[in-house]
Amino acid sequence: MNDFRKQLDKKLQNPKYKEKWDAHEPVFQVIKTLIEARKKKSMTQKQLAERTGITQPDISRLENGRGNPSLRTLNNLARGLGMVLKVEFVDVKPEKASKKERS
Repeated sequence: MNDFRKQLDKKLQNPKYKEKWDAHEPVFQVIKTLIEARKKKSMTQKQLAERTGITQPDISRLENGRGNPSLRTLNNLARGLGMVLKVEFVDVKPEKASKKERS
């Protein structure tokens, strides 16, 4: 386990910190999904920029969590990757209920 993960795990023991971290989970998912999709297609940020018309620095900002892309931008990125954008709303289930349902 790397130092970042060790430090993060320690911080996540604080309920207030964990609440703030969890609130950003959708943002982290978008970043992770974008990076993984681009790498799966063996594309550089520059190549994706050329396909989408989004500047390479803007793509870098998005991948580093310093941007707030619109759905239009995400859709444009997906098309540039030869993919489609899928957005879902998922029911939130309490952890205890999920465990009971499994037994």
